[in-house]
Amino acid sequence: MAVAAPGTQALISLLPRLVPLARVAVLGPTYAEHAACWRAAGAAVVETGDPAALAAADGAVLCNPNNPDGYRHDPLALRALAAGRRLTVIDEAFADPEPPGLSLAPHLPLPGVVVLRSFGKFFGLPGLRLGFALAEPARAAAIRAALGPWPVSGPAIATGTAALADIDWQAAMRTRLAAQGAALAALLRATGLDVLGGTPLFCLAAHPRAAALCEGLGARGILVRRFAHAPTWLRFGLPGTPAAWARLRTALIQVKAAADRNG
Repeated sequence: MAVAAPGTQALISLLPRLVPLARVAVLGPTYAEHAACWRAAGAAVVETGDPAALAAADGAVLCNPNNPDGYRHDPLALRALAAGRRLTVIDEAFADPEPPGLSLAPHLPLPGVVVLRSFGKFFGLPGLRLGFALAEPARAAAIRAALGPWPVSGPAIATGTAALADIDWQAAMRTRLAAQGAALAALLRATGLDVLGGTPLFCLAAHPRAAALCEGLGARGILVRRFAHAPTWLRFGLPGTPAAWARLRTALIQVKAAADRNG
């Protein structure tokens, strides 16, 4: 069953209160709010890069594809991971642009599994605050009850219904985003960055002077994501217009040249 919520962040915050667990393993590095919300609820959280380490915890959390490196998990492997576990959370916030077959949703319901789906990322409407939890009926009912009445606004319901019904637009956008994601990776490589991964919506790259690149890009009005645990990493989103693509290219050339001179 599907439960609509005011964004997936609301669900990420709710699940630790709804399903108290003593020990939760989060496969990372990933979206930091998963670990933060479980810790706030009193769980002992282990953040691990080893999928095998998830087996020892009461609950397991991972993103598919992962944010920020775009790592993808086979749904059959996720089914095996979830078997016998009290709770397995699969965050598919970035799954909509992916080819068919990645999502665990067609395999549901599965005991203990909750799949989170975002609306705003793929449709470009994050301010609408709309997300979904997919779960077995009893857990879906508990999530719905915990959210209370009227969790989603009227404009979000109307816009979301129209957008989710527009299958042709979705297919065209997947093709467009795949091309743009490849173009972004090519641009970063051409300007001297090492591309580590990503999805059609973002690209993770590395550079020894990432801090200087981030500062230089920011001074030119281009914001990229840095990572405290990986100081050489930068995450780039897709430019929105041809002019923005040109501005990113020019800025990268300029700031990398300055970083090389000062390095």
